[in-house]
Amino acid sequence: MAAENVVEKILADARAEAEKIGKQAQERDAAEQAKLDEQLRQFDEQTEALAKKAAEDEKSHILAAARMEMAKEYLAEKTRILREVFEQARGRLHSLPDKEYLDLMTRLMVQAVETGEEEVIVGREETRINQELVDRVNEQLSAKGKGRLTFSGDRAAIQGGFILRRGKIKKNVSTDVLLDQARKDLEIQLAQELFT
Repeated sequence: MAAENVVEKILADARAEAEKIGKQAQERDAAEQAKLDEQLRQFDEQTEALAKKAAEDEKSHILAAARMEMAKEYLAEKTRILREVFEQARGRLHSLPDKEYLDLMTRLMVQAVETGEEEVIVGREETRINQELVDRVNEQLSAKGKGRLTFSGDRAAIQGGFILRRGKIKKNVSTDVLLDQARKDLEIQLAQELFT
């Protein structure tokens, strides 16, 4: 009997030890599971935050690209309108009545003269700017003590306006150059609008 009690005692101790080891394993398993659950929760939060940030970044990028595209289209439309306006201005300038055209050319010539010793060169088709206009300009220049212009027999490839030449120095005051300069100034303003 004593042997049975000893065996029973050993078995009871073994069961108790197995139960204790089983409980410890369950506790470790539960702790590992809780740790894993916490890591998964943190991973999900990080993933959601990264996805949200990436979505916001992508949205910002798309909006910036759309704004830039709209600005480019706006500038292109302004440029197209500007081109049409300058073509109309060129046509109107060339079709001004003689008196208005000659008054304008007189003012431009007086402003453009540097020494008063220049030659006035006109376009091949020009019929309105002539010696009479140059004489009128000379009258205004003599009041300023600037010398005398001469009307050149040379002709240039310009549509309207004139060129003042003194030796190798030329000052182009053709209507195309004047309009192109005004257009460039406006295009610079348009470009600045695009990038501000």
